[in-house]
Amino acid sequence: MRAVILAAGFGTRLWPLTEDRTKPAIPFLNRPLITYSVEYLAAHGLCDLVVNLHHQPDSIRDALGDGSRFGANIHYSYEEEILGTSGALDRVRDLLLDSDFVVINGKIVTDIDLQAALREHRERRALATLVLRENASREHFSIVEVDERGHISRFAGFPKPLDDDSKTGVAPLMFTGIQVLSPRIFEYIPRSQFSHSVTDVYPRAMEAGEAIIAHIASGMWYEMSTLSRYLEANMLFCREQGCSVVSGEDCVIEDGAVVEKSVLWQRVRVERGARVRECILADGVRIPAGSVFERAAIVRRDIVDEFERGETAGENVIVPL
Repeated sequence: MRAVILAAGFGTRLWPLTEDRTKPAIPFLNRPLITYSVEYLAAHGLCDLVVNLHHQPDSIRDALGDGSRFGANIHYSYEEEILGTSGALDRVRDLLLDSDFVVINGKIVTDIDLQAALREHRERRALATLVLRENASREHFSIVEVDERGHISRFAGFPKPLDDDSKTGVAPLMFTGIQVLSPRIFEYIPRSQFSHSVTDVYPRAMEAGEAIIAHIASGMWYEMSTLSRYLEANMLFCREQGCSVVSGEDCVIEDGAVVEKSVLWQRVRVERGARVRECILADGVRIPAGSVFERAAIVRRDIVDEFERGETAGENVIVPL
C-alpha cells in the first residue's frame, strides 16, 4: 500500500516563514515538519511514499532525501504548475492503481490511529474514507456534515466562534487532512488539470451514490497553516518538555536579553537588552540590542523577493501574528 504526502502548497498564511521553503519544510521542534508525516506513515507500515512538490521543492528534497533514513522509499512528483489536492493524484495515478492508498497533508503532526481508519475503509468498502475529528474549540476549519449512515453528506462553511451557547452544543466535525482512497476514485478525478478533492471530486462521487464515509477519530492532532497555530503548537510541545523557548543550532541569546515563549530557528542572535516574546525568529535573524518584539514572525530582509505584508525594520522583515 502506498501513501501520498501533499507538500506542494505555497504556504501563503505562513509567510514570511515560507519565503525560502515550502510549508511542510519549516522546522517544528528543530525538525522539518514533513518528517513527522513520513515517520507517522512508516510507523503504520506505509513505507512506499509519493510526495508532490511545487513551491521551493528543494527544501523538501533536502529534508527527506530518498527516504531511506526514515525506513521509507520516496518518489517525488514535481508540478510545473500547481495541480490542487486531486490534480496531484491524477499526475501519479499510474502509481496508485494497484490498491487502496492513503493521502495525508504534509503540514500536520498527529498520533491518530491510522490502522483503525484503514480497517473501517475496507470493512465498509468505501470509495473514500475521510478521517474527521471534533472541532470542540470551533477553530476556522470547514464543517463536514455526516448522515445517519456515517456517509459524508456535505462540506459546509466555517463554525461560529466559541461562545456560551456553542459550549453546550454538539461540536462540529472537521477534516484532519488524512484520507484513505480506493483506486476507483480516479473515475471522478479530471485528467490533466487542476482540481480539488472537496470541490471537484467528492461532490461528483456523492451524487453518483458512492460511499464517501467518515472515520471519526480522537488523539493528538495539530495543523500548522497559520503563524499563530504554528507558534501555539510549538509552545504546547515545549511546555510538555518543561521549557518556554525552542532554540535551534548556533543560536545566541546575549546577557541581559530576554526571550519568552518563542521559536528560534538556526543561527539566531538576540543581542544584549533586547526583549522577545511570542515570536518566531527564522534562520540568521539578528535582534538588535535594546529592541522589543512581541507576537511577530521575523525573517531576514535579504531573503525576501516580494514583500507581501508587515514592515521592514533594519535588516529584518516583521509580520504580526
